[in-house]
Amino acid sequence: MKAMVARAWGEPSSLVYADVTEPTPDPGEVLIDVRAVGCNFPDILIVQGKYQTKPPLPFSPGHEVAGVVRAVGPGVSELAVGQRVFALLKWGGYAERAVAPVARTHALPDGMTFEEGAAFGLVYQTSWCALTHRTRVRPGETLLVHGAAGGVGLSAVQIGKVLGARVLATAGSTEKLEVARAAGADVLINYRTENWVEIVKKETGGRGADVIYDPVGGDVFEGSTRCIAFEGRLLIIGFAGGRIADVATNRVLLKNIDVIGVHWGMYNERDPGTVKRWMGELLALVAGGRLRPVIFKSYPLRDAAQALAAIASRESYGKVVLTV
Repeated sequence: MKAMVARAWGEPSSLVYADVTEPTPDPGEVLIDVRAVGCNFPDILIVQGKYQTKPPLPFSPGHEVAGVVRAVGPGVSELAVGQRVFALLKWGGYAERAVAPVARTHALPDGMTFEEGAAFGLVYQTSWCALTHRTRVRPGETLLVHGAAGGVGLSAVQIGKVLGARVLATAGSTEKLEVARAAGADVLINYRTENWVEIVKKETGGRGADVIYDPVGGDVFEGSTRCIAFEGRLLIIGFAGGRIADVATNRVLLKNIDVIGVHWGMYNERDPGTVKRWMGELLALVAGGRLRPVIFKSYPLRDAAQALAAIASRESYGKVVLTV
């Protein structure tokens, strides 16, 4: 079978489209004929050797796939050959076939395409974990979402509206802000041309945002401590800006801020039952028409480097997907 393979640590351009051995499902696993793969910023980091986990070389990146069950491992009864599914992986998704644990594989709803299924799991699980578990966004609260046109950002905008929040969205262009508006954002802020800290203060009557969702880090984190409400909750989702911020602990103290880490992947490892429950809650919202992933563009599998370049350059919005 064909796969995009990392043979050494490097940039996504170093990935090679090559023949690899087809995997075999072990007990508790399924083999999936992959039809679509979700691309994420962590895919870039894992190829560079900068992610939290380092697979043994050579390997294929890719945390989320959608496709059709080709084979089931011993003891598997929850899923059947021929069933449409989407799944979350540690890595290995950039391939024509992939093995996934049954616990992380879910039936693909009839109304979802393979591309939408591949774009759904990681970002919506991250935002659901952040906004309903790590903190609980309450109706009427103000939620500030940074990077609101990205994959996790758009999922946070949509989920914030489901939870009854007033959503303020930051992004770097008019086009991306319109994408955030379509997802439900109430206030649009162009961080490149506007003083977003002051706008947040103005839009909240000087109080600041109750909850801030930050997948960017660096200067954005620092600015967030200046426009967060007393007893506000600042969610650390990631560091897409490339720099980990120095925490101004004086502001944390004076405003009684909760700074909250969100590493959804650790729940996947430590508490898969809770993650499965979260997925059920999310899919119920999909069935009700309240959540829908936004696809920027689909690329053929062999053009994975080009797809990741669209993410790295911030050209893309929503999710970038590979088709197989």
